[in-house]
Amino acid sequence: MAGCCGHEAQFEGVSADYKRRLWAVIAINAGMFGVEMVAGHAAQSQALQADALDFFGDAVTYGISLAVIGASLRVRSTAALAKGISLLLMGLWVFGSTAYRVFNTGVPTAEIMGGIGFLALLANLASVALLMRYKDGDANVRSVWLCSRNDAIGNIAVMVAALGVWGTATGWPDLIVAGVMAALFVSSATQIIRQARAERARAIAL
Repeated sequence: MAGCCGHEAQFEGVSADYKRRLWAVIAINAGMFGVEMVAGHAAQSQALQADALDFFGDAVTYGISLAVIGASLRVRSTAALAKGISLLLMGLWVFGSTAYRVFNTGVPTAEIMGGIGFLALLANLASVALLMRYKDGDANVRSVWLCSRNDAIGNIAVMVAALGVWGTATGWPDLIVAGVMAALFVSSATQIIRQARAERARAIAL
């Protein structure tokens, strides 16, 4: 999930093959953002919409990281700060919309949640397969593989929420999973912002 994806990956010295695979993973994440956001709205599922934002955050994070390869520390830290702020805004949006749904309860469509959750799981497993060759690379490269792997675990959580919605005929399992994902967004964002500010201050001092 997004909790592990906010690193400022520089991808220094990575191979052309790795970059191609990473572009494929970016495309998968961007595509699933669209699919899950539409499905989440149709199913009235906060968990699906939160997972959609997770896909979006991953795609943007990897895209920006690739764009600043070879840039100065100041540029990279500024990019990281922008990513941290955007992740914080996503987390606050999920928190706010989830709180709204608590007072305007409706029962999400469990069948759509489960089906799209399974599709998202397949997408993240495809990403894991693409990056498997590089799972033992340096810290930045390995973190991308771990991120995709942990995202797959998040998709299972959405599927469990769908099962809970179906079993209880209430929206609470969906809201609980969405709340947990929002907390991860905010936690990751604060860590990213803190590190980015420290790196930016170091770059200015040089």
